[in-house]
Amino acid sequence: MTAFPCKPVVLVALALLAGVAVAQAQSTVADGRKLAFDRGKGNCLTCHVIKGGDLPGSIGPELKDLKAKYPDRSELTAIIFDETKRNPQTMMPPFGRNRILTEQEIGAIVDFLQTL
Repeated sequence: MTAFPCKPVVLVALALLAGVAVAQAQSTVADGRKLAFDRGKGNCLTCHVIKGGDLPGSIGPELKDLKAKYPDRSELTAIIFDETKRNPQTMMPPFGRNRILTEQEIGAIVDFLQTL
């Protein structure tokens, strides 16, 4: 059996790239948490109970176990972007359609919500 020789430089580069990817994922989650708790931007706490948030509202459902409820992150993204497409009677603002949040910000919030 022939093995591919792996040079130490390649191993170090792969380890660094893996570390960068983990750090970026953690940063995105932290950004999403900050947006979700920001009363002037994402403002999720106005309507939802979120673990770790102060003075939550009770209009919307508690935000927990969302990765299990929405294993396909695109569904959760679509809800935040414009829930009126799925539920025209919703009280949830269409954060993406109304340009309250960018697609990148919505993605960060979804990353955060999937950790709850």
